[in-house]
Amino acid sequence: LCTYGVAGRAVLRLAAGNDPTRLRRLDGRFTAPVFPGETIRTELWHQGQGRYALRARVVERDVVVLNNGLAEIG
Repeated sequence: LCTYGVAGRAVLRLAAGNDPTRLRRLDGRFTAPVFPGETIRTELWHQGQGRYALRARVVERDVVVLNNGLAEIG
């Protein structure tokens, strides 16, 4: 669940100007575990009209840990 929070925080920083009131929706599918001390990289793709596709991966193992993500920013 912490992975979800890390991804959400990255979305706020990168797409919403650090304003949590602008985040309307955050979805994703957990695909692998994250172990203590690993680095999570969140990747975003702008889809237009405040929609972003996203995924999160562990850098050390190059494994996607959160996939098929969607964020909506208002």
